[in-house]
Amino acid sequence: MSVGELRSAKPSLLMRILVWLVSKRPSVFPKTLDEVAPFLDGRKLPPDAPMPDSFNSKFEVENWKAAGHDCVTLHPKTGKGARHILYFHGGGFVLPMFDVHWPLVAELVERTGASVTVPLYPVAPESTRKAQDAVADAAYAKLLEQWDASNIILSGDSAGGHMALALALRSIRNGGAKPGKLVLFAPWLDVTMADEAMRQVEPNDFMLKVDAVRELGTIWAGDTDPKAPECSPLYTSEAELSQLPPTRIYVGRHDLFVIDSRTFTEKLSAAGGDVQLYEYAGAPHVFMAILPTRESKDCLKLVSEFVRG
Repeated sequence: MSVGELRSAKPSLLMRILVWLVSKRPSVFPKTLDEVAPFLDGRKLPPDAPMPDSFNSKFEVENWKAAGHDCVTLHPKTGKGARHILYFHGGGFVLPMFDVHWPLVAELVERTGASVTVPLYPVAPESTRKAQDAVADAAYAKLLEQWDASNIILSGDSAGGHMALALALRSIRNGGAKPGKLVLFAPWLDVTMADEAMRQVEPNDFMLKVDAVRELGTIWAGDTDPKAPECSPLYTSEAELSQLPPTRIYVGRHDLFVIDSRTFTEKLSAAGGDVQLYEYAGAPHVFMAILPTRESKDCLKLVSEFVRG
């Protein structure tokens, strides 16, 4: 069976229009290497986007802490889901929860019937990679008190996809409880951005640029080698890859991370893993957050089937 599937051969009209509109807004991330230092140095620590008030009536909302940091759990109105998704938001490890993440999280609850927890983890450079890992580990440990590991799905987008995968790998290395499944949206798999094939995608990615993103990864890695598997899961050993739970990856073809997503999928498949990659033509980084589009709806339909299956 093929481990890669093109779900959309060309972008929908709505996707093209919305991408054009979003591309005209101020950039979320620095575009060049020279812009990284001014972007981070001496900044006022950005806050997490607050949860919409309407969620209090749509869901059962639970607020708690993991390693001293806020976590928000959304349960279906009918009560706790049989399954639980631990979702890590993206932001290059340096930006907090975006407002567009909340509707995506809500959609996951509504489509899958699962409870979904979002840790509001600390960001670099004000915090560290190890502090982020500590929040992820503590949140997972707390969920294991109420849900069997087989019913916990680790998920996230971009840097958050990295965090979900890294948490699963740490559990394997430490002999802990392995999650039931992995759902990764455009995961950041190699913070060194080593594959030059990304340069071919770069002109079409209005959000991410290789040199700037690589520098963010270097800053986040701190005193650890950015190519070490704990920083760049793309370089995980075959022995550890073979122990990963069923994994699904969703990414647009106008996303730098499509290159490493293909490589990782091939490696995981070669290691005997249950993995499938779904690609969408003309779709940008974390396109599934653009909920009205055909592409997002198709992606989230696949996610629902995988989570419920």
